[in-house]
Amino acid sequence: MTCIVGVAQDGNVWIGGDSAASNGYSSTVRKDVKVFRNGPFIMGFTSSFRMGQLLAHSFRPPTHHADADVYAFMVTDFVDEVRRCLKVGGWAESQNKKESGGTFLVGYEGRLFKILTDYQVAEALAGHDACGCGENTALGSMFSTVGEKPESRIMTALAAAAEYSTGVRPPFSIQSLFVVSN
Repeated sequence: MTCIVGVAQDGNVWIGGDSAASNGYSSTVRKDVKVFRNGPFIMGFTSSFRMGQLLAHSFRPPTHHADADVYAFMVTDFVDEVRRCLKVGGWAESQNKKESGGTFLVGYEGRLFKILTDYQVAEALAGHDACGCGENTALGSMFSTVGEKPESRIMTALAAAAEYSTGVRPPFSIQSLFVVSN
């Protein structure tokens, strides 16, 4: 299920997603969106609509202190609060004393991060990333559209994923997070 695509460029971040919910056998186009804002973050999820609902409505983003490194904050405070939220919401899993959650993209402070099921925080050097069953198709599209406007790149990547993946369907939605300049 799903294709989530993000771009970080010039201190701004865009994340777009599709509207499909599928179980491998059937698919439904959902009204609730997979890309949303929560405080100073934009997020787009795959894995489970329940996980996305918790991130959108129960997750309370921790405070990032200006003197703290953004990546270190994401790896520690941010992920710790995500883990707590998913546990309390009954969605996190634990097996052999290892916790797991789901996969989602996060835009924050002009940067794009991917949080994976083992809660590792990834930041792609390319400045774009994707997740979900349409990930590989979307990444190929993103590679081929470098230099184009971020919104256009995301829409093209989502359309390609919908064309070649049974778990990706329009309509597509995009959220952006812009740098505030003085």
